[in-house]
Amino acid sequence: MSVRLDEIVARFGGEIVGAGETAISRLAALDTAGPGELAFLSNPKYRTQLAQTRAAAVIMAPPADDVAVPAILTSQPYLYYARVAQWLNPPPAAVPGIHPSAVVEGEVAPSASIGAHVVIGRGARVGADAVIGAHCAIGEEVEIGKGTRLAAHVSVYSACHIGARCLIHSGAVIGADGFGFAREADGAWVKIPQIGRVLIGDDVEIGANTTIDRGALGDTVIGEGVKLDNQIQVAHNVKIGPHTAIAGCVGIAGSAVIGAHCTIGGAAVILGHLALADEVNVLAGTLVAKSITRAGTYAGSVPFLEHGAWLKNFSRLRHLEAMADKIRALEQRLAALEKKS
Repeated sequence: MSVRLDEIVARFGGEIVGAGETAISRLAALDTAGPGELAFLSNPKYRTQLAQTRAAAVIMAPPADDVAVPAILTSQPYLYYARVAQWLNPPPAAVPGIHPSAVVEGEVAPSASIGAHVVIGRGARVGADAVIGAHCAIGEEVEIGKGTRLAAHVSVYSACHIGARCLIHSGAVIGADGFGFAREADGAWVKIPQIGRVLIGDDVEIGANTTIDRGALGDTVIGEGVKLDNQIQVAHNVKIGPHTAIAGCVGIAGSAVIGAHCTIGGAAVILGHLALADEVNVLAGTLVAKSITRAGTYAGSVPFLEHGAWLKNFSRLRHLEAMADKIRALEQRLAALEKKS
């Protein structure tokens, strides 16, 4: 797909500096872009690269006095780049119909595309323009909304609901049993049936090999516009508010409630039965061990050290309680001495 710079601006807005007839065929990074490629500058620390770029044009914030190639000026270059990238790289067109090897017991809209070796259970419904990739397993009574795409090898357990225009990547498992067990007196474990569902809103993206467990009694709920990275674990009865974004390898324990418009960095851990307010930003590697009631940015990781220094410093952690007792005793003695004086 090749477009002119002025066609891009006509579609997405912004201001052109330079030749509007410049042809653009793809996007590329500022330091590697060449002829016919549109780059972007969103982080000011890379602005020095403008002088050397060979890009056909650049998306950037004003001013443009230090760029020698045509530019599109916008107050949000990264967002502008995302919209142009979507336009220039549409998903592959799906061919409506059901592959001969698929086993379909549910209802499939005529415009939907069902790939090879897909299994769709009784009572399931697949909406218009949905795409179900090869080897997906769709359980009984599942609902999949209009325009939703499942890549190959996605599993959706029974009775789960997926909204419209979602994208679910390979290996994701939606609706497996949550980790629920009661302990016998002799130490044996008794399984608690997980009879809830997973409810996923519209415009949600779920990364590869991410797992979302069904609720134990109520439902696990993923709000509209939520973006989940790869290899995330969402336990039973978790609720994630609209437009929250969560990076890879995050673990969210059962019954945690995460607000709207939150961000959670990679490998963070959210303990169970906690609540995070709206607009909370949790940095990578943070252990959230209590509820967060106010919007803001939170971090709780320990900086890494040379191993010998780590052993020396953290060995003292075992003695913190005794040290606290000594400090309290010293404070009491000091207070007594001050009274005498």
